[in-house]
Amino acid sequence: MSRKVCRSVAVLLVIAGLAWMPIGVPGQSAGKSVIPSSSSKKAGPAASATSGTWMPSTKNGEWPHYTGDLTGARYSPLDQINAENFNKLEVAWRFKTDNLGTRPEYKLEGTPLMVNGMLYATAGTRRSVVALKADTGELVWVHTEFEGKRAVYAPRQLSGRGLSYWSDGRGNERILYVTTGYRLIALNAKTGARIPTFGKDGIVDLKMGVVHGTGQQIDLEKGDAGLHSTPAVVKDVVIVGMAMKEGMTVVTHDNAKGQVRAFDVRTGRQLWAFNPIPRPGEFGNDTWLNNSWAINGNTGVWTQISVDAELGLVYLPVESPTSDFYGGHRPGNNLFGESLVCVDLRTGQRKWHYQVVHHPIWDYDLSSAPILADININGKAIKAVALPSKEAFLYVFDRVTGKPIWPIEERPVPKGDVPGEWYSPTQPFPTKPPAYARQAVTVDDLIDFTPEMREQAMKAITAYSNGPMFNPPTLSKVGGPIAALTIGTTNGGTNWPGGGYDPETHTVFVPASNASIAPIGLIEPPEGFSDIKYVSGRAGQPFRVSEGPGFGSAADFPQEPRRRPAPAAPAAIAPAPPAGGGALVVQGLSILKPPYGLLSAIDLDKGEIKWQVPHGDTPDLVRNNAALKGIDVPKTGQNGAVGLVVTKTLVIMGDPQVTTTPEHPRGAMLRAYDKSTGKQVGAVYLPAPQSGSPMTYRLNGKQYIVFAVSGGNYLGKYKAFSLPASE
Repeated sequence: MSRKVCRSVAVLLVIAGLAWMPIGVPGQSAGKSVIPSSSSKKAGPAASATSGTWMPSTKNGEWPHYTGDLTGARYSPLDQINAENFNKLEVAWRFKTDNLGTRPEYKLEGTPLMVNGMLYATAGTRRSVVALKADTGELVWVHTEFEGKRAVYAPRQLSGRGLSYWSDGRGNERILYVTTGYRLIALNAKTGARIPTFGKDGIVDLKMGVVHGTGQQIDLEKGDAGLHSTPAVVKDVVIVGMAMKEGMTVVTHDNAKGQVRAFDVRTGRQLWAFNPIPRPGEFGNDTWLNNSWAINGNTGVWTQISVDAELGLVYLPVESPTSDFYGGHRPGNNLFGESLVCVDLRTGQRKWHYQVVHHPIWDYDLSSAPILADININGKAIKAVALPSKEAFLYVFDRVTGKPIWPIEERPVPKGDVPGEWYSPTQPFPTKPPAYARQAVTVDDLIDFTPEMREQAMKAITAYSNGPMFNPPTLSKVGGPIAALTIGTTNGGTNWPGGGYDPETHTVFVPASNASIAPIGLIEPPEGFSDIKYVSGRAGQPFRVSEGPGFGSAADFPQEPRRRPAPAAPAAIAPAPPAGGGALVVQGLSILKPPYGLLSAIDLDKGEIKWQVPHGDTPDLVRNNAALKGIDVPKTGQNGAVGLVVTKTLVIMGDPQVTTTPEHPRGAMLRAYDKSTGKQVGAVYLPAPQSGSPMTYRLNGKQYIVFAVSGGNYLGKYKAFSLPASE
């Protein structure tokens, strides 16, 4: 396949017919051509690296990693923005991503980095990399790869969640990111040009070496492998995970096998690879009964990887095997599916692991960056790792040995009756900390604004198979059960934005969706669609393929021409739902009572929840519901996955939904909470929901907060807030 590459495009300002070249910034050389050559001369030392030992850090007011640092903390010690002045924040600059691709992006999820006065981010439907002046948002350079069909077939097609930065401390600075088509690219951080000595002309083809079956190479164009999270860069090593399409309705259980690989950050040479599906002779292979390791795939690491650079340990949160809801083709516990795995930074050798779900069949992917925390338990200092989860459990381990800090009990769970399925009789349940969001749909959780609403909700759930946490998937039947009721599986709890950590108070802060009901029903796939015996679906309804968020958004993905809508055809008569009804709404509202979204603070020294508050305004559907007229409804919070940043005194997080209230026009709010008490101490208006996790930095004496907003009809933008000059 032919491939055109636009290495880097410098900024042009055309005023009265005059073209202006890029403006130099601290640590940057002004470009001498519109498209810098890949053979540019080696850049000189960065302005802050004159001693030859400079390295970026949140302690210096920068934000050099996706989560601030490699520990997953999302913490900065900055405190210029505080409870007293948060409401005075104003927009410092905006960066629109509309033209970075053939169409705009409506789901911008990136978190930028800021190093040495420059802000770096991914953006747009072609997943471009941009370098901006961190004080003004002015574009300095943009890098784009034109990948054609390789991007069209890619499983993860949004602009990605960010990129990574590396420096040798002596002026050699690089940006590393993974393209939509699953290539690892190394760029000169000053010019945006590819590093010609890295891989092949700046590129490592990550699909090379990805296999299915017993070792067959996947197709380099159509093979199911990609990534939307950022590489982990530590010392001279870059570590890259892997993602596939959503696993609910896949065409084969013999999908691409997940891998985690490490490369030399200077040359792109592969250093090691870890197989989350163990091969014969590797630890854990015996948990794939009947040699089923050979005919199954997935089990990648699609979220953020954390690293303890001092200990030389890497923490890998592993997803589910193929497929999400049916595991009859892979009997056994299926290590290292849905496990936290610790490997050696130098060799990739497993040090320890803990499987949080045996034989995964619920899509409880490990979705969040592990948080590395130095805590104190009864006077004993412990190096810990804490893992937020969709299950709304915070799993806490000694990060050196893997031993749970508090007991985790194996408890019996319900066994399903899906033909051919293999069931684990027990699952792990942490004894501390307690769950911080719903884990099952219970009668006590049902809507109770009025007795009539409660009665309707009770009737609705009779159409489903219901039970406690780990309620097993069920075959969907027209007469019922439609599906198994679950919560916190496909969504819910803490998803990809993860949590944050305050190293001063040893407190983890975790957002959680508290109303993400996920009915799991299984049907036989249409003839010829899949070799999997059962896939996700609903009996009596048309079969729908679950492609996942963002699929079809790549810049070159074919678009249907816009035509005048045809007159609507008469609707087909669908089979009647069972007597219970089956709709999971009551008079336009969720069958669950509030709160819908939560922010919790968990004391890691005690394993206790310090405080918990609803996050987000009460949704308009609740606020304006005629059935609730005259009823005083407390703040409900909002359901949705959204990230946070922790500062010296605050926890800062935006709303995941838009509302219209007496206090603000239609839009969302960026909120600040006192991190000691959970009290909201400030809020500023946003035109759209927060869609990417916030970060913060200081430049020229001023603190900034930057994050992505998008959603609905609102195009993706990065917005920067700071205090007015008078403050």
